[in-house]
Amino acid sequence: MRRDPAEMAAELLAQLRAKGATLGCAESLTGGLLATTVVGVPGASDVFRGGVIAYAPEVKTDLLGVEHDLIARVGTVHPAVAEQMARGALRELGCDIGLATTGVAGPGSNEGHPAGTVYLACATRGDCTVRRRDLEGDRYGVRRAAVGEALDLALTVLAER
Repeated sequence: MRRDPAEMAAELLAQLRAKGATLGCAESLTGGLLATTVVGVPGASDVFRGGVIAYAPEVKTDLLGVEHDLIARVGTVHPAVAEQMARGALRELGCDIGLATTGVAGPGSNEGHPAGTVYLACATRGDCTVRRRDLEGDRYGVRRAAVGEALDLALTVLAER
């Protein structure tokens, strides 16, 4: 059974706090659910800098600095877009860990990708790790699972740091 995202968020925040590090989010697919999960943890304000809900392509480009020509070439559901979103969170939110989500929640496909196609990225000042996940479930289930996967990615990156 998968871990509860709220428990994972609490663990992530505790580890960030212990390391004196901060977190910021750049969300598309999850539409704020990641930030909501993080701020549901008491004391989140110690380490959570904020989030950008970059649902529209122009928000990704204008606020997070995702390259226009990249989106024109590959669309918004792509590992390079997730990476640029995470790096944009680092830059724009002034955090140590930038976590990004992009993909297709469903119920139908988008940009030629089936529902459940998800890209997650976790950027630090020195590196960025991107994961693809193919998730199942209804729209909310895909979004909730993506939150868990994003938190897992951040915990993994932090453990390697």
